[in-house]
Amino acid sequence: MQQDIHPDYHPVVFLDTATGFKFLTRSTMNSKESIEWEDGNEYPLVKVDVSSASHPFYTGKQKYVDSAGRVEKFQKKYNWDKRRQDAAAKEEAAKTEAAATDDASKS
Repeated sequence: MQQDIHPDYHPVVFLDTATGFKFLTRSTMNSKESIEWEDGNEYPLVKVDVSSASHPFYTGKQKYVDSAGRVEKFQKKYNWDKRRQDAAAKEEAAKTEAAATDDASKS
């Protein structure tokens, strides 16, 4: 294995700016800021906007859109439901007219 080609892999503290959640892990990221961790050592501090503590998927605050809601939205957007009702009304009128014609021909 070649020497000196790998990045420096060291302990780093990540801070979720949305929640204030901090965690210590290893990374190749560098930072000018540092923080004293619970063990008394000082580590580079990397600020992140989203982590598992603030992401909606992991916190359970994710919004679910059901497929029925999407279908209703589509139908409303393109008047799909009205088209179906008009077609059903025409079909019903044709059946009624056919029944009336059959009754008239029998008498």
